[in-house]
Amino acid sequence: MPAQAKPYPRVQFLIDTFAQWLRHRRELTELRQLDRDDFERIAMDLQVTPSDLDELVRHGEHAADELPLMLKALGIDEAALGRAEPLVLRDMERVCAMCKDKPRCHRDLAAGTSGAHYEEYCLNAPTIDRLGAGAVKH
Repeated sequence: MPAQAKPYPRVQFLIDTFAQWLRHRRELTELRQLDRDDFERIAMDLQVTPSDLDELVRHGEHAADELPLMLKALGIDEAALGRAEPLVLRDMERVCAMCKDKPRCHRDLAAGTSGAHYEEYCLNAPTIDRLGAGAVKH
């Protein structure tokens, strides 16, 4: 249904949010039903530790939504980075997903001050700095 046709956008937002939460709970339940060997095999296939995989699943599918915004704020072309260094980008997504400093990141992104402050809290800062000026910039 188009946004303008929704009579109660706040109610629809709550319904969508609840549906997303239920989907995530089902995913967690499915993951918990795997035996340990299968879980470890999946983690190995993804090149993460089983504990990292468990934490990533608990954080949900939107846990690294800040990374594209941060890269854009810093003038880094995410698509070019993905083509040039796909494993680096994937690791950056993992690091972002498990970040404990999301509120500060959100504030800086909203205020447009990420470029001045990200090195103080972003666990991807060393990787971003290593990418170097011009490597994957816009």
